[in-house]
Amino acid sequence: MIISDRRGALGVLVLLAMVAVAASLSVGSVPLHPGDVVSVLFGGGDELQRTLILDLRLPRTLSAFATGGLLAVAGALMQVLLRNPLADPYVLGLSGGAAIGALLAMLGGLAGWLVSGSAFAGAMLSTLLVFGLAHGSGSWTPARLLLTGVVVAAGWGAMITLLLATAPTSRLPGMLYWLMGDLSHAGSPWPALLVLVAVCALLFPLGRTLNVLARGHVQAAVLGVSVRPLEWLVYLLASLLTSVAVTTAGTVGFVGLVVPHMLRLLIGNDQRLILPACALGGGTLVLVADTVARVVIAPEQLPVGVITALMGVPTFLYLLYRSR
Repeated sequence: MIISDRRGALGVLVLLAMVAVAASLSVGSVPLHPGDVVSVLFGGGDELQRTLILDLRLPRTLSAFATGGLLAVAGALMQVLLRNPLADPYVLGLSGGAAIGALLAMLGGLAGWLVSGSAFAGAMLSTLLVFGLAHGSGSWTPARLLLTGVVVAAGWGAMITLLLATAPTSRLPGMLYWLMGDLSHAGSPWPALLVLVAVCALLFPLGRTLNVLARGHVQAAVLGVSVRPLEWLVYLLASLLTSVAVTTAGTVGFVGLVVPHMLRLLIGNDQRLILPACALGGGTLVLVADTVARVVIAPEQLPVGVITALMGVPTFLYLLYRSR
């Protein structure tokens, strides 16, 4: 069922995001009253509260929100490109390539922006492989591109297993935990947030063009859209979003698949609304999952990717059942 007041739906998503942020800052091994959280954010509170919120919880909260938004927008772009609601960066091998690049950088002793750059290089290599293999001697089709992406993703998965099997024992637990999605060691959230905002601002003027592209290559070409450059732009942006998300939190699954599909059922398929809605909905989903991961077996923490999978699988199956 599609919500008639679609802009009102965006307001609801903003409200849900604010509630999720407040819960993430308040809930934990040391619970805080919401009033104390507000006081700290406006410069008050004691030193322990400021350290707990500003140095520990707030960066992780913003990183979780940025990761979810990046993955959901990347998934929405891939679904527009392939005109397939089951497409997402993980299915097409983007996240696998990014993970390979990041893991190789970690094994080489690199850190910081070098890991992010390696992840982006891996995602771009996956992009070139998928497009090159799917193109062959003729033009590629969405079905052919999707199947090629699945095969490339399987290859990246095998290489990840090989890296884990040959990695030093001292680094293996951290690599495994990172591959399951880990926000406990997330660095500064601002690069991921800036990328998310910049890409959404870039895509907003292209909303009408993306709506045309979603109807098919022939219709888009007839209406004057430069189809091939737009497809490359969409794929490059999806690669950038995925690589930044992977370097921020590791591999967090199902966000790019479930969130766009769910929002499309609720507010329709207008990309001018879907893309900002995905940024809000994906960020809220990962933020809620990370809050649950921090408190369900506190003081121990679960990988956030486990929680998103437990939440995403039944949700997606329910959506498929409802859309029959």
